[in-house]
Amino acid sequence: METRTALVTGAAQGLGQEFAVALAGRGYRVAGLDLVPQTRTAERVLDYLELIADVTDEEQVHGALERVLEQFGTLHILVNNAGVYPESPFEDITPEEWRRVMRVNLEAPFLMTRAALPYLKAAGWGRIVNIASAAVLTAPPTMVAYTASKAGLIGFTRALASALGAYDITVNAIAPSMVRTATAERTVGAGGGFEHVRAQQAVPRTQEPSDLVSTLLYVVDEGSGFLTGQTLNVAGGSAYL
Repeated sequence: METRTALVTGAAQGLGQEFAVALAGRGYRVAGLDLVPQTRTAERVLDYLELIADVTDEEQVHGALERVLEQFGTLHILVNNAGVYPESPFEDITPEEWRRVMRVNLEAPFLMTRAALPYLKAAGWGRIVNIASAAVLTAPPTMVAYTASKAGLIGFTRALASALGAYDITVNAIAPSMVRTATAERTVGAGGGFEHVRAQQAVPRTQEPSDLVSTLLYVVDEGSGFLTGQTLNVAGGSAYL
């Protein structure tokens, strides 16, 4: 069987780094894309292809995809993981901040998928995984822009799955709770944020990046070709579908 190639956005740290390491551990060739160098990820992944680019910049996205093809010759898996999650009262959200959240969390997956799709079709097999959020179900009142962007991403996932099923390309979303990452510890998790989310979960602990790995590997697995258009809520029982 041909060795599969995966591209993970937001791969410098946190979930993206853990996803890249897990995919490599399963034998996938891995490229990672982020705004910054991914030194720690590259140390943990053999033959890692580091791509420094802005997921909201169409020209940079296409340049990054070209490098993946130059290095590996093909692409099979796209994990749209990069995202931002500012927290503020609704009245304090400026139009500029709203547009920034939508650009990174919703438009960027569109740009990445649009650029990657010809290569997935050429490979005759593909997996697109969008990292959404359980916030769509729990509706935190201070994260209106973020929640709206992730709800849009779930809609994008469902409609795109319908469009691509005939090409043996599946499209699914994973919806985590608040994950303990360095960024979350500085922002939404600070000042009691993790404790607040934990109190809403059936599983009374803070979610770690490793808690999402088995779900990602299941979704991209060769045997998961009949799973598409779904949102897998991996959030410790904070909400039930």
